[in-house]
Order: sequence, then structure tokens, then C-alpha cells
Amino acid sequence: MIEVNTAGEVWVFAEQHGGKLEDTPIELLSKGKELADKLGVKLAALLLGDNCTALTDKLAYYGADKVYLAQHKLLGQYQTNSYAKVIYDLIHKYKPQIVLYGATPCGRDLAPRIASAAKAGLTADCTDLQIGDHKINKTDTVYKNLLFQIRPAFGGNIIATIINYDRWPQMATVREGVMPMPEQDTTRKAKVVTESVQVALDDLPLDILDEHIRQRKVNLKASRIIVAGGAGVGSKANFKLIWDLAHCLGAAPAGTRAAVDLGFIDHDHQVGQTGTTVRPSLYIAVGISGAIQHQAGMSESKKIVAVNTDPDAPIFNIAHYKIVGNLNDVVPKMIKAIREKT
Repeated sequence: MIEVNTAGEVWVFAEQHGGKLEDTPIELLSKGKELADKLGVKLAALLLGDNCTALTDKLAYYGADKVYLAQHKLLGQYQTNSYAKVIYDLIHKYKPQIVLYGATPCGRDLAPRIASAAKAGLTADCTDLQIGDHKINKTDTVYKNLLFQIRPAFGGNIIATIINYDRWPQMATVREGVMPMPEQDTTRKAKVVTESVQVALDDLPLDILDEHIRQRKVNLKASRIIVAGGAGVGSKANFKLIWDLAHCLGAAPAGTRAAVDLGFIDHDHQVGQTGTTVRPSLYIAVGISGAIQHQAGMSESKKIVAVNTDPDAPIFNIAHYKIVGNLNDVVPKMIKAIREKT
């Protein structure tokens, strides 16, 4: 039986842009705290940027026991080379056992570069993380307290559990929205470790002349009610019913990947494995068959209402309320009933 180095901390890359902390690292702090507590180690946030000291308090409120703060004017805007160099140096210095990144455009760009430099494994787009033991049958060797990196594979048809028992640190990117947002505890304090950063202009192969960040058209993760349509809606004209029902309920309109690919609705509204993961109080699925890729993004909704012409549609297996019928008949009746009551 081999014990993993349990002295190493659990780290979360605290992605920020323009002094604003992204949601994904906050979500990761909740899972990171769970992992760190199970391992009996500290949870640390890794904060890079320029003039971002004020964010250390917020990271403490959300669960960080420690914040490694690396500030430099050349870190003011994200670039792969400079960020990867600083983080790799910190990993080499402190030897964490786990490093987590959000599966955001930034995280997906940064994490592989660091994994390559550290010669460590990396699992992308995880939907869950656990601590467990792994036995190698050929030698009967048991590795204890490994990070189980869990993600959909083969188009979402199976769930794979990936481990890394001989290369450190264990690293993963985690899809946004799959971990619950933790509650703030404003009484918490974190130890801030200020690092001396060695970054030169040679580490920045690009000159960023201007930066434009496009805001999403809808915040699905914050929506209490979501009305989603799938390919079964049939046409973009029919999809207007989804918008009408959403407006009646004060809900966010959404769609499946198939609906997005067909041009019924914009990608910002996509729910599912390759879209946003949501947990609303009410999720109304209209014309959605319920493929596992879509269920991965909405199955934890508190109440699910499904409308479909196929009584054997997989969506009915997870729906709390099931309506078998044509959406062109059912949805207008739903809208009429809601309007009459309001």
C-alpha cells in the first residue's frame, strides 16, 4: 500500500480579468475545500494579475485557507507564456498535490501548457472530482488518496474515471456550472503569500493593443426558471413559442446543442455537456428527446416538466411532470393558462 504525498496542498487557479473574479474558480473552491478537508491539507487559491490584492478577501470568503498572490504589471493581461511560467515556478517551489482550473477558454489554454512543462497528467472538462484509492492488479499495489477525475467520454455515452498515480501534481480542468456556488462567509481570513515574480518582456510574445470581452446574452446559471427547446421544436418559427412561454414565466430561454446547430437559438443559450450546466428551480423541456449529453447539463434541476410527442423519450425518465403531446397544442395552452392567472 502506497500513501500519496498528503503534505501537498490543493490549489485552485483563481482566474480574473480586469480585477473581476470569474465564477468558475469560485465554484471550484467549494469542491476544492471538500477535497482538501478529506486529505487533511490546506486549500489555496492561485491569484495572478496586477493590482488585484482586493480579491484575496473574496477568495477567503469562499473557502481559501491561503492565497498565493503573484502581481506584476506584465501580468495585467492574460498571456499563456507569462502565466504558465509563473504558475510552473510556483508549482515547482511549493509542490501541491492537486491543481484545478476552470474549463474556460483561459483555463483550457493555460492548463495544458503547465502540464507539459511539469510533465504531469491533465484531465480536461471534468464534471466531478473525488478522493479514493486505486489498486494495480498486476502488482497488488494500492495507491491511497488519489484524485479521481470524472468526465463524460465517447460523446457522453460513458462516464470515465481517470487517475494519475505517478506524476505530480494531479491536474484537471472542470466545466463551469457543475460545482455548486459556495456561500460567502465574510468572517473567514486567508493567509496571503506574496510571491516575487520574475517576468520579462521576452516572456510576452504578443503585444495586446486592445481587449474586448463580449458579455453573454443570458446568464443561465443564475436563472430560477428555464424554458428549453430541442430539435423536436421543428423550426425557428416554432421556437418563438419557447420565447413566448419563457417571457410569460419571467424565465430564460434555452436550447439543446441540436437546436443551436439548426440555428433555432444562439450558442449562449445552450444547455448540456458542451453548453452550460444549470440547476434551476423549474426546467421546462419542450421537444427535447433527452440525450445523455443534454441531461448532463440539467438533470439536477429541482423540477423538470417535459413536453414531447414520443412517450418513450429518455427525457421522461428524469422528468417530474410528463406531457405527451404536440408542442403547438400544448405550449399555447400553457401560455394561456399562465396569462389568465396573472
